[in-house]
Amino acid sequence: MAFDLAQHPHRRFNQLTGEWLLVSPHRALRPWQGQQEAPEAEVRPAYDPTCYLCPGNERAGGQQNPPYTGTFVFENDFAALQPEVPPGALDVEGLLRAEAEAGRCRVICFSPRHDLTLPEMPLAEIRGVIDVWEAEYLRLGVDPRISYVQIFENKGSMMGCSNPHPHGQIWAQHTVPGEPAKETERQLAYFQQHGRTLLADYLAVELREQQRIVFENAHFVVLVPFWAVWPFETLLLPRRAVASIEQLDSAEKDAFAEALQQLTIRYDNLFQMSFPYSSGLHQQPTDGQPHPEWHLHMHFYPPLLRSATVRKFMVGYEMLGDPQRDITPEWAAEKLRSLPAVHYKQSRAAQQA
Repeated sequence: MAFDLAQHPHRRFNQLTGEWLLVSPHRALRPWQGQQEAPEAEVRPAYDPTCYLCPGNERAGGQQNPPYTGTFVFENDFAALQPEVPPGALDVEGLLRAEAEAGRCRVICFSPRHDLTLPEMPLAEIRGVIDVWEAEYLRLGVDPRISYVQIFENKGSMMGCSNPHPHGQIWAQHTVPGEPAKETERQLAYFQQHGRTLLADYLAVELREQQRIVFENAHFVVLVPFWAVWPFETLLLPRRAVASIEQLDSAEKDAFAEALQQLTIRYDNLFQMSFPYSSGLHQQPTDGQPHPEWHLHMHFYPPLLRSATVRKFMVGYEMLGDPQRDITPEWAAEKLRSLPAVHYKQSRAAQQA
């Protein structure tokens, strides 16, 4: 019997982090009697007078939102980081270590509409979100005290999002956090050996094989990475090796917006629901050093596995050994690729008209 990635248990190596994961495709057939999630309500008003992110409404501490009509950015009222932290550190025999960490936390409302999410927004408005990401990355990163700017979105209550209004966050901090630090190390080692970015060469392989591609346009590609851990995890990356969002030209930003829209539409269409995920941009640190090794990319980590009510849990072996998945990345890519490019809500509206 010949070894087959689609049938036999095996390990895959994550080139970006240097870690392994276990793939067990035969387990996809097992019956499920575990926890099932309750789907979120789909119908929301365009404006919610009780929502602290809607235009004109009051936030914590008496702050009031302006009557914004596009994107709206403000300092997080419950920030995990603070800009002014007294310097200090703890080191007890090298075993108990702590150090002060300063930074800033910002919130970005993607739209004034309470009832929309990224896949339902017009393409021009998604491009507007990308422009704000760039502006905030530059504005926060120019501070010499900031070494990394992490842009991210938690979508859906399943991902810990406390408000359904379409929004994301930016945490900017003094040190480079763990995941981008690992990616910096791996990409630098590859660049020093080959003189090219790791993701440029990886993308060339994926485009040649075409097994894990979900969507592509002239400037961006969406794929399920060979080393994906989450069932429908994806990686969105530019064809050109740019280190940060500021290096994208106008046409590339338009293509970025289209890729974002097409991916998130397919996510919603997968189970005919507002698909939960955590996503985030990874780009070069803002530490004042050159980073030719960095290749801008965006991760999407959705937890749903079999339906709108069944999710993947990282427990047991995953917590104590290595990450593990059942359905293969190739199967997940084919499933996402085959979905309609028009949002299911638009399709329903057209059928009812």
